[in-house]
Amino acid sequence: MTDDEVTAAAVADDPVTDDAVTDDAVISLLVVDDHPVVRDGLRGMFESAPGFRVLGEAAGGAEAVERAAALDPDVILMDLRMPGGSGVDAIRELTRRGARARVLVLTTYDTDSDTLPAIEAGATGYLLKDAPRDDLFTAVRAAAQGRTVLSPAVASRLVSAVRAPKTPGAEPLSAREREVLALVARGTSNKEIARELFISEATVKTHLTHLYAKLGVNDRAAAVATAYDRGILG
Repeated sequence: MTDDEVTAAAVADDPVTDDAVTDDAVISLLVVDDHPVVRDGLRGMFESAPGFRVLGEAAGGAEAVERAAALDPDVILMDLRMPGGSGVDAIRELTRRGARARVLVLTTYDTDSDTLPAIEAGATGYLLKDAPRDDLFTAVRAAAQGRTVLSPAVASRLVSAVRAPKTPGAEPLSAREREVLALVARGTSNKEIARELFISEATVKTHLTHLYAKLGVNDRAAAVATAYDRGILG
């Protein structure tokens, strides 16, 4: 993906604000991933390239929020599914706090249940971990300058989601409801969903009740089937 393709894959270019990084500035990063090998690889990759400086690392979403507050990086490379707090929850909290850092999601997951909640939470960009080294550098520079950057596969999914016909009168699921539904589709129990999303089982049941009502169904199997039929689950 070249510089032109990065721009072409963007859903929208955010206006460059006063705190956006200029072309010749050194971009500071926070690397967030629960796998030490991945963090080490990303740190080595960026520290060996001119124009980047890795300020620190985090192994989960909650730690990422605290490290971002302490280090004030320009860009946060954020994984999504981590035992120490999900990337989406971290992005949502960073947005709520008004963090200066731009968040560039770097993950192996490109399903609608992953991409849409991350973008809605406030991520500046979304790339897959199989992106070539130079494409990742280009994407980080673009994110630091306030541009929304998406891999072609993710951009295509978002366009399809926007263009998908909506059921008349159907109320859209919230980002959290889609997360719960995606886990239900994988056969995850309420207890396991609560553990993975760091919420109570009672909250899981509340989300299920709400999404059942929105989908017009009465049980888990019908919810999953209806969600696939409507294109809610990829």
